[in-house]
Amino acid sequence: MNEIFSNSAWLTAPAALILGLAAALLLLLLLKRRLLRRFESLRLVPDLLGKARAPILAFLPVFFLRMILPALKLPPAVGEIVEPLVNIWLILALAFGAVRGTGLVREAVMSRYRLDDKDNLKARAVYTQIRVIERIVIFVVVVVAVAAVLMSFDRVRQLGVSILASAGIVGLVVGLAAQKTIGSVLAGLQIAITQPIRIDDVLIVEGEWGKVEEITLTYVVVAIWDQRRLVVPVTYFLEKPFQNWTRRTSELLGTVFIHTDYTVPVEEIRKELLRILEGTELWDRRVAGLVVTEAGERTVQLRGLMSAPDSGTAWDLRCLVREKLLEYFQQNHPDSLPRFRVELDRDMISRD
Repeated sequence: MNEIFSNSAWLTAPAALILGLAAALLLLLLLKRRLLRRFESLRLVPDLLGKARAPILAFLPVFFLRMILPALKLPPAVGEIVEPLVNIWLILALAFGAVRGTGLVREAVMSRYRLDDKDNLKARAVYTQIRVIERIVIFVVVVVAVAAVLMSFDRVRQLGVSILASAGIVGLVVGLAAQKTIGSVLAGLQIAITQPIRIDDVLIVEGEWGKVEEITLTYVVVAIWDQRRLVVPVTYFLEKPFQNWTRRTSELLGTVFIHTDYTVPVEEIRKELLRILEGTELWDRRVAGLVVTEAGERTVQLRGLMSAPDSGTAWDLRCLVREKLLEYFQQNHPDSLPRFRVELDRDMISRD
């Protein structure tokens, strides 16, 4: 015991930690002054510095301790405990810094784009790519960090090698499971590159209308209009057909179908539709029209066509046009609403 405590390491090690902490604080101060001076107009800089503080404070003090660890000449009993712990801390600190770094890169890139703009096609494309790539990087970092921690222990490494060498059938099962996992990861990467879907795209999936809310390595979350969430495997969008209403642009055409009597004045209804559209900001003034699309035994079908800047606005516009046209028919042309006609023979009436 005297041999262990007589070493000057008990004074040098805390000194190294304090020195590393001071260096970390000095580095943060320099970064803050330099970045704020150079990028005064960017509001993102304080947030970036705030998120970088924890990884720097976690890494630098232990890094200084690791650098002077050989010079401390710790007793073997202490060195067998301290060195692996310091190495594990460095590995975890580096992994933590890498994960935070990917988040900082994502926020720095997305600060140049806005998803709430009407014409947000470019922003959705970039956001989808950066989110999927971020998840892949985090996945790889976590796997590498766990592997590095385990490989730092000889006993664990030897145990893992012996288990993999002896358990052939278990390895086969793990291999099959890993094949599906790798397939999902590759599918997520392919979606990030080819982009059949993007964040905030409007889709029809499994008969449901909704917007893409989240894209991960294994699944996609679609927010349905009634606030439900449809979770779909990421491979679905590479193997099955689906509707993407905003693939090239967010602009859409909306339709309204109305069944009327044969006595309907079509030209007047066409003018009324144009008047309704001109009186609302929901219409983007690209397309407007009304035609007779069907003539049945008892009614004719009118189709109103109108354009809108996005899917949500198109839905509201269609509902508004239906309400206004129905009100117009009730007030001005009630006889043009669908009617059931019956023809009676006068001879039959006179007999009765």
